[in-house]
Amino acid sequence: MPIQGGNAKSGLGDTVQSFFFSPKAPTSGGWIWGVGPVFLWPTGTDDALGTGKWGAGPTAVLLKQQKGWTYGALVNHLWSYAGKSDRADVSATFLQPFVTYTTKTYTTFGFNTESTYDWKNHQWTVPLNVSVAQLLKMGNQPVQFTLGTRYYADKPSGGQDWGLRFVVTLLFPK
Repeated sequence: MPIQGGNAKSGLGDTVQSFFFSPKAPTSGGWIWGVGPVFLWPTGTDDALGTGKWGAGPTAVLLKQQKGWTYGALVNHLWSYAGKSDRADVSATFLQPFVTYTTKTYTTFGFNTESTYDWKNHQWTVPLNVSVAQLLKMGNQPVQFTLGTRYYADKPSGGQDWGLRFVVTLLFPK
């Protein structure tokens, strides 16, 4: 349910798409970075699942990989510039620090937060995410299956306390 006591909704939410411009090789210190634009597209199939707004802003990522570890952060900020006039404007900062460890058998354990600060309502949403993923081959196709859980350390009034995530990722290496 989108809010406590509300009606259950299902469907698609809005799409947030980042594009990164990055050097071909990591820095001399081994850091990988990228900067670019992020876009908000109002693809929500129900008003409860989307903003009804078009948005854009800057995004950046910085990460390092060494001895099975990957750590870093993704950040962006979105401002709405068009959309339904009866819907609230968007001004939101997204912060995603992350750390993962991948074993020699391609099992990945991860921890991150996907925190958002809503500047219009002065409200944080802070889910703490723990996940485990396994990379497999189905025929010649590499596929990663991920299972995760999240606990909301901070959330809007009436928001959910926890959640689950299941992801299937098809990989297309060079």
